[in-house]
Amino acid sequence: MKSARLALAALAFLASPLTARERAAGLPPPAYDPAPAANGPQKLVVAGGCFWGVQGVFQHVSGVSRAVSGYAGGAAETAHYALVSQGDTGHAESVEITYDPKAVSLGRLLQVYFSVVHDPTQLNRQGPDEGTQYRSAIFVATPEQEKAARDYISQLSTAAAFDAPIVTKLEPLARFYPAEAYHQDYLLQHPRAPYIVSNDLPKIENLRKLFPDLYKETPALTSLSP
Repeated sequence: MKSARLALAALAFLASPLTARERAAGLPPPAYDPAPAANGPQKLVVAGGCFWGVQGVFQHVSGVSRAVSGYAGGAAETAHYALVSQGDTGHAESVEITYDPKAVSLGRLLQVYFSVVHDPTQLNRQGPDEGTQYRSAIFVATPEQEKAARDYISQLSTAAAFDAPIVTKLEPLARFYPAEAYHQDYLLQHPRAPYIVSNDLPKIENLRKLFPDLYKETPALTSLSP
């Protein structure tokens, strides 16, 4: 299954006139950026296509201590790659971001998410990957997260920041399920894989160029321990 994805990615990259680098958008920060309701590290769960690239980007964001690839939106018994890949479990390939709000705010993470992580105008697909498991979604866990995300989408829509409507869904976070071990740190472990080269490495470069104040060279490695 992974080899098929890599082959399709290589073909799609050669056929497409646009690369992830060209699709990056320099967006303004959110007008509403709330302080966390609780002290200590915070978590945010987002989905935006294959979790390899989403995880890879946030691992390079200063203030992020951990980014875990996984599944959100479906039930525990279907939170497995072979099942999620069928596209009918309700799950989305997602990433759970643990961050220090004193170092990076929720608003800045949302700015990165909409600017360089993915294209929020693509419905149920990103690049060569297609299906509801690749949807653009923010799994909100608190009222503050929901308001911040909803207000930012409204802000970007009013400003016509994109050429097409934003299709990002806001979904309540019931539970996040970490993905299989071989998916963790995939971008870091396979930097020369065709899929990574064509779809994900440009996102890291866009982060470095568009957000030099947030970019960190040494990524935060995944740890599945609490």
